[in-house]
Amino acid sequence: MAKVLVVYCSMSGNTKAAAEAIAVGARGAGAKVTLKSGVEAQPKDLTDCDAVALGSYDAFSYMGGGLKDFLDRAYYPTQGQVTDKPYAAFLTHGGGGKAIASIESVAQSFKLKKIADAALIKGKPEGATLTALKALGAKLAGAKK
Repeated sequence: MAKVLVVYCSMSGNTKAAAEAIAVGARGAGAKVTLKSGVEAQPKDLTDCDAVALGSYDAFSYMGGGLKDFLDRAYYPTQGQVTDKPYAAFLTHGGGGKAIASIESVAQSFKLKKIADAALIKGKPEGATLTALKALGAKLAGAKK
């Protein structure tokens, strides 16, 4: 059984809803899912998973502090242990969406392997967007290092 970690930070609840949809999709594909906010997640969560989803809201064209905090704390303790681990990024925004570049840049620093285009969600995820997020979770569940 694949282990998928979904780490996010959310202010309005939109990013949390997106994270939950990804988790539903991964579980539906048979994965064991760990869903945590950035301040709750630990470096061991990253080393123990088979794939990871990283999500945030757009904070002045940068990822939110909760996700950045996790990535800062996880970087050195996980070096060399997460190379080529599959990842996908997701971002909720109100019209900008530029913060996705910061998530993907840091993921490259970890040497994670991007397995899907980033999910950019304007506002609250609904309808077809929720379906796409669930599909992203399923893709993570089936990803191999």
